[in-house]
Parts: sequence; structure tokens; C-alpha cells
Amino acid sequence: MEQFLITPAMGKRLIAKALANYEPVKEIFKSGTLVIIAGTTNGYVAEEILSHLGQVEGFSRKRFFRGVVLPPSQPRTEDGRLPDETGFPGDVVIVNGKWKKGLTIFDVVDDLKEGDIIFKGANALDVNKRKAAIYIGHPQGGTILASLEAVVGRRTRLILPVGLEKRVNTDLDELALKINSPGAQGPRLLPVLGEVFTEIEAISSLTGVTVQMVAAGGVAGAEGSIWLLVNGKPQEIEDAHKLITSVSEEPEFSI
Repeated sequence: MEQFLITPAMGKRLIAKALANYEPVKEIFKSGTLVIIAGTTNGYVAEEILSHLGQVEGFSRKRFFRGVVLPPSQPRTEDGRLPDETGFPGDVVIVNGKWKKGLTIFDVVDDLKEGDIIFKGANALDVNKRKAAIYIGHPQGGTILASLEAVVGRRTRLILPVGLEKRVNTDLDELALKINSPGAQGPRLLPVLGEVFTEIEAISSLTGVTVQMVAAGGVAGAEGSIWLLVNGKPQEIEDAHKLITSVSEEPEFSI
């Protein structure tokens, strides 16, 4: 067994690398539609997938989000948006392995079918129940409600790339009832059923090890970090060591 410290940026990169090599995703490149909804973690996912497809030119993670969580000292609107969103590039829509630039989930949701894939980031994670929830700032429910039209209506596959830094220890349905009640302030919260994909799934799928979170926290750039315990055969642990070392210098996300 071996322990590894994973910063939030490292975690985002690990999740992205794993999803770019995830078998259902590789299959969708041959025939089908993949929608990567803009978000900070999904920016890494889009970057890795477009690199894998040889189509990363013209893509930037810099403004690949709608709402974003910033320190209180940084200006943003009440629903988490930047005061100036002129640099927003849209979502990443890949059809039969080709990036259709300039499209969003709203442009293609009516055409999504069974077996197509949507990636949507999350803001809260119940690790034990494998369930995630999404902050809602838009009065019509934003991108997740648009996505659920296809997920519930046509069995489009929903994958939720989310870092373990977003874990909470209260039932997400209970939280949503409180936050969404009349008179409450701030963003709303929507628990959703989908395939949760964290650093644990990322490292496990790429190396074969079993992974368990054992501690968290840090300072001087390690804020929000997690400690993971990996267990497996000697070669699997060596592979995990190489994988995590390969992302150890991932810089923190900046806008």
C-alpha cells in the first residue's frame, strides 16, 4: 500500500486523463454524440479528449465555465458568474469523433439519443451514496435541466466528473429541501442521478489499484487536497505512482 497527496488541480487532470481513456467514451467517438458541458473540471476533460482526438487547437480552459466559485474578494454576480463573460466559448460537442465548434448543450439536446453521453460537473458529492448535486443559478434550471430532458426522456448517459474536495456529509436530498425552500437565499441545489467519476475512479480505472480517501487538507497551495491510499499488486502500485507523479506539477486553476 502507498499514500499519495492529490491537489484539486491534480485531481481534475487525473479525472480528465481517465475519462479520455474510458471505454464508453472511446466507443462514442466511433458513432454518437458527446457533450462536455462547460465547467472547470470539464475544461480539463475537454482538453484531454480533444488532444486524444488531435483536435485541441483552438480550445482553452480559461473561460470554459458559466458559474464559478471564487474567493469573496473577487468580483462575481450573485449566481456565480463573472461580470464579463465575453470570452465564454460554449460547450464542447463532439459528433462521431469530430468537434463541432461553437455549439452548446441547448443546441443539441433535442437530438441526443440513447447511448449518447453528457459530461456535467457538480458542486456537492455524497461519496458513500455515489450521488452528486449541482448548484443552480439560472431561473430556468440551466444546463442540468436541459440535460435531464435527454437523460430521463431518452436514456442519454450522464457522467458527473467531480473532485473529492466537493464532498459533503449531509444527505443531498435533505440539503436541497432546505436550500430550495421559499425564502432561502443564494443558489438552489439539484441532486441528480448519474455516473459519479472522482479521483478514485480515475486512478483505479487507469491502473487497477483500489483507492480509499484517508485524510484531507493542506496549506501553501495544498488547500483542498486529499490523501489517497492505494492498494494493489506491486506493478499496479508502481503504475499508480507513475500516473500521479506525471500530474504532480499541475498548476492551480486560474481564470
